[in-house]
Amino acid sequence: MIYLHPFAEEMNKSRRMAALQSRALAAAGYDVLQIDLLGCGDSSGDFSDATWQGWKDDVVLAYNWLRTQSNAPLTLWGLRAGCLLAADAAVDLPAATNFIFWQPVVSGKQHWQQFMRLKMAGALASGQAKGVSELLRQQLAEGKLVEIAGYAISPELITNGGLETTELLPPGSPGKVNWFELSTRENASLTSISQKCIEQWQSAGFKVNAKVINGPAFWQTTEIEDAPELIAATLAALESGQ
Repeated sequence: MIYLHPFAEEMNKSRRMAALQSRALAAAGYDVLQIDLLGCGDSSGDFSDATWQGWKDDVVLAYNWLRTQSNAPLTLWGLRAGCLLAADAAVDLPAATNFIFWQPVVSGKQHWQQFMRLKMAGALASGQAKGVSELLRQQLAEGKLVEIAGYAISPELITNGGLETTELLPPGSPGKVNWFELSTRENASLTSISQKCIEQWQSAGFKVNAKVINGPAFWQTTEIEDAPELIAATLAALESGQ
């Protein structure tokens, strides 16, 4: 099992939950590899060095190393934008792949637009919000780095096959998908966008187990929070063969 972390600051907010789940999986007998993608966390390089293709290459490297340690069936476990990367990188892997999706991002374009709003919010506070989005797009089109919320971002990470143009699409070899979303509301259900995406995966032959689990949006909360029911639900689904 290879864990693929979310984008930018969401990665830092999620480190504790990723570690807790990894330890729980390891204790249950699963071989789990956590990696920091290029320019992230303890990995080499700066965030400005990151490219989408480079991140996909990291997944292949992780797979090749893990195969020297384990012959177990492969599962790519993604959180948020890490789900996008998992599905995109799976096309380049020689093995059939199962997936665990935690609160998956289904549209890279929408995710990038939401991230750009951090820049727009800062500009709004200083009275300079007008045209921020257009300026960022122009800078990327000119091959320049853009700075948002302390992250220097390269055009190769966002455009021309990068995050902005990636959607959560099923790769070629059908397998199993455990799809978990979190909500603190009672009787919460999957969004229509999620349901539509799940139908695409099912039509491609994937067996999808989708649930809404009670818990906080730990990847974006101000304080570091846990979602123990998500850990338990993930383990239970794997143990039951879903």
